[in-house]
Amino acid sequence: MLKDKFFDEISNKISEAIAASPAKDIEKNVRAMMGSAFNKMDLVTREEFEIQQEVLARTRETLTQMEARVADLEMRLQTNNPQDGI
Repeated sequence: MLKDKFFDEISNKISEAIAASPAKDIEKNVRAMMGSAFNKMDLVTREEFEIQQEVLARTRETLTQMEARVADLEMRLQTNNPQDGI
């Protein structure tokens, strides 16, 4: 029990020392600098990427269906008017 209290106290002291140290300010500055750089790169989140991936997959599927319909309609038109193809 005494050991647990001792380790808790040490852990708290270390956390307080880190929070009050310049390392915390450096971390904040680096995070802000990286955030700014990422914004300038015009990056997207993983969620936005996955949404666009789904939209693209649906668009491809629709395009494939439309191409098949057009081919079918062209074949029907050719069958009904065989002279127009010559």
